[in-house]
Amino acid sequence: MDENRQDPSLGKLRIVQESVPGKEVTLAHIIASPDEVIYQKLGLDPNVDYHQAAIAVLAICPCETTVIAGDIALKTSKIEMGFLDRFSGTLIFTGRIGNVESSVRGILTYLKNKLGFTVCEITRT
Repeated sequence: MDENRQDPSLGKLRIVQESVPGKEVTLAHIIASPDEVIYQKLGLDPNVDYHQAAIAVLAICPCETTVIAGDIALKTSKIEMGFLDRFSGTLIFTGRIGNVESSVRGILTYLKNKLGFTVCEITRT
């Protein structure tokens, strides 16, 4: 919430900003058949990961929920965890297209139905 107030004693504008975290997934994207350079730029090992056919990228708030989402992804289907950051809310994993899509759907379903999250639709390139 932004609150603008004029401080009469100083004649200056004072801005107060507050962040109110929601419960939402703002990005759920699947990159099908990514180029090897994408793996390299993400810090994924192309020797281990490149034979896989897709990369999933999710942005989740509150950030700590990424740990739960990563667990769901691994339990839903055979995927490889690429990056899980409980401080930024970023989750990246790789696998065959069907497995990646299944894990993303599992995450969104659980967060929406069990934890009351607002979730975005899955996008794909």
